[in-house]
Amino acid sequence: MADLDYIFEQNEQWREKVTVEDPTFFETLANQHTPEILWIGCSDARVPANQITGLLPGEIFVHRNIANMVIHSDLNSLSVIQYAVEVLKVKHIIITGHYECGGISAALDPKDHGLIDNWLRHIRDVIRFNEEEFSTVPQDQYANRLTELNVIEQVRNLSETTVVKHALDSDRELTLHGWVYSLKSGKLKELCRVE
Repeated sequence: MADLDYIFEQNEQWREKVTVEDPTFFETLANQHTPEILWIGCSDARVPANQITGLLPGEIFVHRNIANMVIHSDLNSLSVIQYAVEVLKVKHIIITGHYECGGISAALDPKDHGLIDNWLRHIRDVIRFNEEEFSTVPQDQYANRLTELNVIEQVRNLSETTVVKHALDSDRELTLHGWVYSLKSGKLKELCRVE
């Protein structure tokens, strides 16, 4: 574990810096957990939700998986969504994809990727659902458009989960958002919204 000692050193530096800036930061953080936002994003390490939104720890509840998917049989995602909606009472669920996504690239690659192909099948379904549009998309824009359409499809999937349907039907304050993030510019863009 010696090769990871630098992480503990960086953690200590960060802890000291935060404590100097706000002596009550950790006490406050430990005693509250009331985020208004659930972020469903990609596992890609280049897309850290708190940093790109400028939000502090505790202000955003985060779930990440390959290509920011909401799949009706994924009990992990569904459990996170249920906890966020029913316990934390979040007001916004944001599904955020990103350009240059490895999951999107792998879904476009016809070769065998092993176990992950079962997961990627859902992205390939997005291509099938939008076959007519993809027939007109220039090759150099294909992956970016698939990234966007995948986000829109995942928002649709999210809106069809039982937990979210019940929340929306009960007139609870809950808005679903579909966003995309550019690694090249650091900019977020809204693609869709469901209220």
